[in-house]
Amino acid sequence: MSSPTNAVPGALAPGVGALYLDAEALYRELLRGVQQMGIANARLVGITSGGAWLAQRLHKDMNLPGSAGVISSAMHRDDFAKRGLSGAGQQTQLEFDVNDAHIILLDDVLFTGRTIRAVINELFDYGRPASVKLAVLVDRGGRELPVQADFAAARVTLPSSQSLSLAQGDAGEFSFRIEES
Repeated sequence: MSSPTNAVPGALAPGVGALYLDAEALYRELLRGVQQMGIANARLVGITSGGAWLAQRLHKDMNLPGSAGVISSAMHRDDFAKRGLSGAGQQTQLEFDVNDAHIILLDDVLFTGRTIRAVINELFDYGRPASVKLAVLVDRGGRELPVQADFAAARVTLPSSQSLSLAQGDAGEFSFRIEES
């Protein structure tokens, strides 16, 4: 996927002034944090699409066997009746037995917690994991559900009128997009 024209290596939020996010530096921090979780035989599972990109790159950088899993929140969203499958992106692909697996769930931006709730429901459709840990690139607060990351590379506050998302360039480099909602 190409970087959108409004994606830059670091993103400066309009009207925030001092907020500068270097996605590649935060990725390196996420890599360090996931490695320090020290979960033997952990399976990386990324939430479509930004989390999936993170999981795939972490999987490669950590020299893990097999492939990273991808999980979609589309079928368990609490706004499914309104959204349907539009914009659902890649569907769930878990090429391992979820039962008794230690899973590190990865996402680019944690906000309300609703996507995480939906993804956990999807994950349990595939089995009963031994444990699920959540690692995110950015925790932007604004929780509507009691969901917390076990590791966040950065914590930022943005107005609810702005959205923050990860972009991936042709060479695999990460950047952020900040847009007005």
